[in-house]
Amino acid sequence: MNVAVNLSTHTLYDPKLISLVTNLLRRYEIAPGQLTLEITESMLMEEPERAKVVLADLRALGVSIAIDDFGTGYSSLAYLKRLPIDEVKIDRAFVRGLGIDADPADAAIVQAVVAMARPLQCEVVAEGVESAEAWAFLQELGCDLAQGFYCSRPLPAAELEQWARTTCWSCIDNHLPTLPASEVLAQG
Repeated sequence: MNVAVNLSTHTLYDPKLISLVTNLLRRYEIAPGQLTLEITESMLMEEPERAKVVLADLRALGVSIAIDDFGTGYSSLAYLKRLPIDEVKIDRAFVRGLGIDADPADAAIVQAVVAMARPLQCEVVAEGVESAEAWAFLQELGCDLAQGFYCSRPLPAAELEQWARTTCWSCIDNHLPTLPASEVLAQG
C-alpha cells in the first residue's frame, strides 16, 4: 500500500530531512516508491531554488513528490516545468461541483489540469471526491486517482488494514476501479 505524507515548510527545509526519510524507510521496511511526500504550492513559492534542490534529493531516494491543493495558491506553471513533481492533486474546491450537473467551470479546470499534467508525466489526483457520479465524471476527464469520502471516511489505524483488504478500490495493488460507477456501487 502506498502512503502519502504532508510536509510542512519547516520540515521541507530541515537539513536532516533526507537522512530522516532514508532512516524511516529503512526502519519500517518501506520501498521508497510506496511513499509520496505532499507539498503545497505556497511552500514552493517561498524558496523555489532551495525547494528544487530538496525535491531532487528526495526523488533521488525514489520517493514520489505531489503538489497538494493545486490551483488554490498563487499557481506558477513554471514550477510544474522546473521541479521534479510526480503528482498533481486538484483541490476539492474544483471537484466539489462535479457530477451529474457538473459546473462547467470546474469541469474545464479539471480537464485543463489533466491535459497539462500528461506531457509532464504527472498523475492527477482529485481531492474531495464524495460521490460515484463525481468519480465517474472525473474518470471521463482522465483523472488517475481519487481521494475523499466516496473512497472511505477517515479510519483509525486499527481498521485500515481490514478496509484495504476488503474494499473494491483494491488499494493493496494501488489500482482504482475502472468499472462504471453503478457497478462499483453494486460491488461495494
